[in-house]
Amino acid sequence: QVQLVESGGGLVQAGGSRRLSCTASGNIFSMNTGGWYRQAPGKQRELVATITSSGTTNYGDSVKGRFTISRDNVKNTVYLQMNSLKPGDTAVYYCNLHFSALGLSYWGPGTQVTVSS
Repeated sequence: QVQLVESGGGLVQAGGSRRLSCTASGNIFSMNTGGWYRQAPGKQRELVATITSSGTTNYGDSVKGRFTISRDNVKNTVYLQMNSLKPGDTAVYYCNLHFSALGLSYWGPGTQVTVSS
């Protein structure tokens, strides 16, 4: 079993920055993909960014050039640096850890990010 704990959410003004962290504990295998997804009220959950264990990244179109995902494999932590935030970035942000070889995926409880105009 894997547990994920997110931190870093909160209220930020438009144009500001915020860094989210997601720390994993439990039976963590080295080959995994960490990711951030978000869900705004009335909308479907969407991809923000993912990063493989070797560091390959992928971003949703709406955050490219503004958000950066990174990871520290020693600390079992995935980060999301969010810059130039917009009110449209307001959502609950969820951390995900996916083990493709095992067919398993785990989610954190989510952290609220609110961007005021």
